[in-house]
Amino acid sequence: MNRKPKPTVLIVGAGFGGLTAARRIARLPVQVTVLDRKNHHTFQPLLYQVATAGLSPGEIAAPIRSILRAYSNVEVLLEEVVDFKLDQKKVITKEQALDYDFLIVASGATHAYFGHPEWAPLAPGLKTIEDALEIRRRVLLAFELAERQAAEARHSGPPLQFVVIGAGPTGVELAGTLAEIAHHAMNREFRHIDPRQSRILLIEGSPRVLAAYSQELSRKAEIQLQRLGVEVRTSHAVTHIEPGAVWIGDQKIPASVVLWAAGVAASPLGRQLRVPLDRAGRVLVQPDLSLPGYPQVFVIGDLAALNDENGKMLPGVAQVAIQQGDWVAEMIARDLENQPRRTFHYHDKGSLATIGRAAAVAQFGKFEMSGYFAWLAWLFIHILFLIGFRNRLLVMIQWAASYITYERGARLITGSDELASWIEHSCLEKKSSASQHGATPTSSGQLESTPASVPPSPPQPV
Repeated sequence: MNRKPKPTVLIVGAGFGGLTAARRIARLPVQVTVLDRKNHHTFQPLLYQVATAGLSPGEIAAPIRSILRAYSNVEVLLEEVVDFKLDQKKVITKEQALDYDFLIVASGATHAYFGHPEWAPLAPGLKTIEDALEIRRRVLLAFELAERQAAEARHSGPPLQFVVIGAGPTGVELAGTLAEIAHHAMNREFRHIDPRQSRILLIEGSPRVLAAYSQELSRKAEIQLQRLGVEVRTSHAVTHIEPGAVWIGDQKIPASVVLWAAGVAASPLGRQLRVPLDRAGRVLVQPDLSLPGYPQVFVIGDLAALNDENGKMLPGVAQVAIQQGDWVAEMIARDLENQPRRTFHYHDKGSLATIGRAAAVAQFGKFEMSGYFAWLAWLFIHILFLIGFRNRLLVMIQWAASYITYERGARLITGSDELASWIEHSCLEKKSSASQHGATPTSSGQLESTPASVPPSPPQPV
């Protein structure tokens, strides 16, 4: 007697949502295939630690196969999905076409430069291991180039200036950690420059940092940033980025390194589903997370657009993706048992954002805290959610050593030893004084020039 073949579940993306769904669905009488163009899962909340040389990539990432090896009905394919044929129940990759009975699309999000893709090579964002390593390269290389140039000139030039655009959680984390690197970790290691003189500027277009948090926590976060040595500018819109400089209106701010944390957009794969999208490119899903007209197709995580009970869009955070992955697994189980589906409800377990050493903010419903205890809560929760005992142990050891010594354990420069912005920085250093090139010092001592004409790029608020 022939057995009925098991239903096939395809999962596109092995982020928080995709992995959660795969683990839960593996317990059902189905065959699961996980597709991802990377062979590893990345714990994105700690990417900034790799970008700032605190951790190595292997400490926040794990092979997808290793994570799912215990499930005999789960296979992993290193594939890049390029299209969907929903009417034919097919997923098209660069190599083949795959059939499915159920499809889960969890391909996440990417950087959004608000109509200025030319800014991407000048101001890298932080979404992948590759992004983190490029940011690490630029930050560390800036110090090395400054030291070399000062040694050649036999005097130190103007202080290095780092600009972080966007004061959400990622921007705040980057700015605070950059301040720690410059003011502590690099101290006494150079002979011709003083890294403590470096300036870290955090630019935000809205009126306050960490806008998703309460006004009181935003205020406390800004105070903690300033204590770390970060200059915060809110209600300022970046209008242009060029090698070695950022523009705010007609004000030019020299920058050795520019980092982007101002916005994200849904994965472009969402457009290939050919269903209604919102302005950010997210897929408008049904209350059970399925697509209108295609009940066997689910979209979860950063790619899904769904409002909560109060009409507010669900945030693009790991907890949303994890809960949605669990939910979709349950809905597939109910379909297999011919039970009716239910509506997804997100349970907000709180939000945390780290700012720097012993500095963080936390919001759990109406309960709020900041400072050292919020930082401890952030540490505990992030170590808890790391995948693998080895990763948890290594991260705990690294953080303990860093807390005691201020050392950054992964200060390796890999890749090119050139920095595009350094051309502009070198030109500034060759000037004998600020008055010779029309620059005027601000109240904080930063050099900012106001040229006669604004760059040709049209202003775009950030």
